[in-house]
Amino acid sequence: MTVPDPLAAADPQVAALIEREQRRRDRGLQLLAAESSATPAVRVAMASVLADKYAEGYPGRRYHGGCEVVDEVENLAADRARALFGADYVNVQPLSWVLANLAVLAAFAQPGDPILSLGLRHGGHQSHGSRANSSGRWFNVVNYGVRRDTEQVDYDELRTLALLHRPRVIVAGGTSYTRDWDLPALRSIADEAGCILWVDAAHTAGLAAGGVLPSPVPYADVVTVATNKVLRGPRGGLLLARAEHAEALGRAVYPFLQGAPAMHAIGAKAVAFAESATDAYRAYASTVAHAARALVASLEEYGLRPVAGGTDTHVGIVEVTGLGLTGRQAADRLAASGIVVDKAITPFDEQPVALGSAIRFGTAVAAAAGLSAQRMPEVARLMVQAMRTPLGDTARHEGTASEIAALLSE
Repeated sequence: MTVPDPLAAADPQVAALIEREQRRRDRGLQLLAAESSATPAVRVAMASVLADKYAEGYPGRRYHGGCEVVDEVENLAADRARALFGADYVNVQPLSWVLANLAVLAAFAQPGDPILSLGLRHGGHQSHGSRANSSGRWFNVVNYGVRRDTEQVDYDELRTLALLHRPRVIVAGGTSYTRDWDLPALRSIADEAGCILWVDAAHTAGLAAGGVLPSPVPYADVVTVATNKVLRGPRGGLLLARAEHAEALGRAVYPFLQGAPAMHAIGAKAVAFAESATDAYRAYASTVAHAARALVASLEEYGLRPVAGGTDTHVGIVEVTGLGLTGRQAADRLAASGIVVDKAITPFDEQPVALGSAIRFGTAVAAAAGLSAQRMPEVARLMVQAMRTPLGDTARHEGTASEIAALLSE
């Protein structure tokens, strides 16, 4: 007997849209650096009865009754994160990675205080001090950048700026930076300048958990994590910190920034942390990193210059001007063939941000779908084929899309 789908019965329009999105993901190559694929167990937890529970406060100190079970859920999630990352203090309540980032600033700086972060055009993130974000309006933001010759972080400049401005916080990490960070150098600079070292590991914590990259936890005062990038968890944030910062960070999350946490997401985080401690996850993380390097190297063979000389993470950025395209044009042509990437700028790009000279991609979803480093030359061939096809050539784009679907079904 077929079990009826309650969503299809109650709201067939939304059910149909969800089905369309699933087909889009199944038939196309999802190469967005910000995305992963939540595991089946994570999705079950997200759809559980935990979504109904209001649990304002922290375990043992809630403002509502009936929290005995969800207290255990939150403590379990925190214990698993602590074991996975080796952190003294863990907070699993941030509703998003950006809220976790804002909690760091709220905990360690006052409005008007200086903070030092990687510039947005050089790979930083809006929540690190962009004027479009509250972080850039509340604090006096000073940016360091990358070297023009290597497109990698200029640690000499970073140290000079830190000693000159004496920021309350140094932010290490970026959303469009492909290389690993010199964690010992960052710790030394922060100690010399007498400030907090915050490592935003949104894109790299999953690789650190899988043993691919060094963990930032032993070096940083506080680390922020997105549980939905390389980590195959729910959309959400995570704070990892030294024990002495527990009170300040706890108050910054609640009650300063948030009310009640999303208990279904916390339950799903617990699932993801347990899954991330397995050999299967470590194999997946290794595949993610090796696939990214292989894809960047394969695209370079077609004349697409890798920004920063390559990648140490799951993120790749390549310049597409050699194909006579802007980043926006390349991303649009790839999308027409069922390949989803982001347009991007290079650190010293002369193109406006809306166009860019590069594309940015990630390999987490592809690795979860079973595509290894050995398949990346074929992926690169199809990407270049799509980028060389004008948007009006529908038949050729459809042909490339069919090849992509066949690749994913193998």
